[in-house]
Amino acid sequence: MNLALLLTRSARAFPHLPAVALGGRVMHDYATLADRAARLAAGLREGLGLQPGQRVALVMKNCPQYLELLFACWHAGLCAVPINAKLHPRELEFIFQDTEAGACFATADLVEAVSSAQNGATALQHVVDVAGDDYAALLRHAPMAMAATGPADLAWLFYTSGTTGKPKGVMLTHDNLLAAALGYFSDVDAIAPGDAILHAAPMSHGSGLYILPHVAKAACNVVPESGGFDEAEIFDLLRTHRGVTLFAAPTMVKWLVACAERAQPDCANLKTIVYGGGPMYVADCKAAMRVFGCKLAQIYGQGESPMTITAMDKALHADASHPRYEHRLASVGRPFTGIEVCVADAHDAPLPAGEVGEVLVRGATVMAGYLNNPEATAQTLRSGWLHTGDVGFLDEEGFLTLRDRSKDVVISGGSNIYPREVEEVLLRHPGVAEASVVGAPDADWGEIVLAFIVLRPGANTAAAELDALCLEQIARFKRPKRYVFLDALPKNATGKVLKTELRRRL
Repeated sequence: MNLALLLTRSARAFPHLPAVALGGRVMHDYATLADRAARLAAGLREGLGLQPGQRVALVMKNCPQYLELLFACWHAGLCAVPINAKLHPRELEFIFQDTEAGACFATADLVEAVSSAQNGATALQHVVDVAGDDYAALLRHAPMAMAATGPADLAWLFYTSGTTGKPKGVMLTHDNLLAAALGYFSDVDAIAPGDAILHAAPMSHGSGLYILPHVAKAACNVVPESGGFDEAEIFDLLRTHRGVTLFAAPTMVKWLVACAERAQPDCANLKTIVYGGGPMYVADCKAAMRVFGCKLAQIYGQGESPMTITAMDKALHADASHPRYEHRLASVGRPFTGIEVCVADAHDAPLPAGEVGEVLVRGATVMAGYLNNPEATAQTLRSGWLHTGDVGFLDEEGFLTLRDRSKDVVISGGSNIYPREVEEVLLRHPGVAEASVVGAPDADWGEIVLAFIVLRPGANTAAAELDALCLEQIARFKRPKRYVFLDALPKNATGKVLKTELRRRL
């Protein structure tokens, strides 16, 4: 099935419902969005001469054009390559070369960076500013008939962060993304026609993937005028749009909570906050529910199985009477419907409930492989399972609790120490705003536990206090041997703490 059918179906059923809004202003209804996507598709094929299966790069900050370009690519039988807008031109050049992208669409602020990256990308013939005349000309083409696509045809190439070398292009098919969209309905949340999703997180990543289920149900895709995350702007938009869902990294949720506690905004139109992309600590989860009510849903996934490995819906968040409620909040929920999750040892043998190992996944959402990288594909998909690189355990009820990325585990004196466990304890101190634990090289122990701490305004917490707290809560060998106090932790565009940067600072 071609994913563009999700848009044409909604356009036929709900032609006059708002499909795209910029801030509080509706830009297109569903009939108009479908028409623009079909015209752009013709522009891509006839105007730019792109052939079925070719790749189209999107180097764009969040904007209304993102929606129509994604569906135009699919309508035309092309593969979209949404790219992190904050990448360096050298990183862009690598992706252009790896994908052999024939065209790149960019927002005006990024055209120069794209052009400077074009030299080494021989296949890239067209760089189009989405606010320019060339883009408008593409929309003047007559709508084309939707291209036929097979279930294994590529729809989205997602590039990993490249923290362990060159980034890898995750090949996601039409079937992969359809399965992920259907998983949203079965395990995350319901969507009604006329609801809205607010794209405050990058549309090149998680928020963009949630375009699919929301378009399938004729919800409005709202792009903040800032193009990104601004707490005051988000609360302002809640007064305009109804039934609003927001995808947010845990750090973004913390910022929203802090702003709401200060400003006391009207959040009646906030329906759901879907959080993921990093650890949500139990204390932060409870604070968000105290401020917003039971509007939290959690997903755990990665580019190789986008947004769909496990989930914990709002009902599970609200079930405070359950005897294992605290444990559930500390978990990442249960496997999505139709997705298998296994925790295995170093030999890929399944481990019993409660034992810690690598998280393995298989199902319809798992990628086809890595583009131009058969060795990495074979290693990651060996034995028929996606090897996530994440470490965790399953309980008797099927809830998955993550410890850490395998590369983040601290091995000190032969003992495995999971940073998240230590971070949870440190965050119980009233003076600690943020904590991030890494392993520091040590001649005697191999590694020692080091904690980077950000204090709350006005707090003068000393390392000795944190040490005493850890000794009360966890085994002595797990406590940090060093504390480094910072004004802020380094984070990426979605608010995820960059532990690789913290290690560099050592």
